[in-house]
Amino acid sequence: MCGIAGYFGIGNKFLLKKMLKTLKHRGPDDEGIFFDKNIALGNTRLSIIDIKFGRQPIHNEKKDIWIVSNGEIYNFLELREELIKLGHNFYTKSDTETIVHAYEEWDVNCLEKLNGMFAFAIWDKRKRMLFLARDRFGIKPLYYYLDGEKFIFASEIKAVLQDKSIRIMPNEKSIFKFLVYGFNDDEEETFFEGIKRLLPA
Repeated sequence: MCGIAGYFGIGNKFLLKKMLKTLKHRGPDDEGIFFDKNIALGNTRLSIIDIKFGRQPIHNEKKDIWIVSNGEIYNFLELREELIKLGHNFYTKSDTETIVHAYEEWDVNCLEKLNGMFAFAIWDKRKRMLFLARDRFGIKPLYYYLDGEKFIFASEIKAVLQDKSIRIMPNEKSIFKFLVYGFNDDEEETFFEGIKRLLPA
């Protein structure tokens, strides 16, 4: 288990550090951050694969594509071999770097190649695009807040709420649905007004 967090549209480095602090229990082994003007990516890591060199955020050869991820790619060794044959160079042995090169090769269609449980955020500096995705079953969580000025995401809602400009308001409709049916994870809405979950797949 790891934790990821980040934002687009804010130039506040202190905010990311506060967000990662709330996720420390998800990844006690390491912490990594990436900043580029008004974009930030952060990761708290539970080191399992490539303990020494798999530190996140991870980048491609040109350092214009960056990623933070939570989870595991089960077929990363096969994908790695395929990507090396296509000319990609790896600097770690981690499954996360495989996602970077898969995105570099197949763009958002890289999701069709991935077999695993994951939630990740990719910053494509060339396109000025932030790309978030979850696995098909939604095993790994990912929440976000979006308004006209900023986009904030994290593995847990309490990390998103570190931005004190977000009003903490109950989402009565979502709470009611949970009390009636016993679940509410089949839709974007959460118990917090304005904070949504990225749906699986």
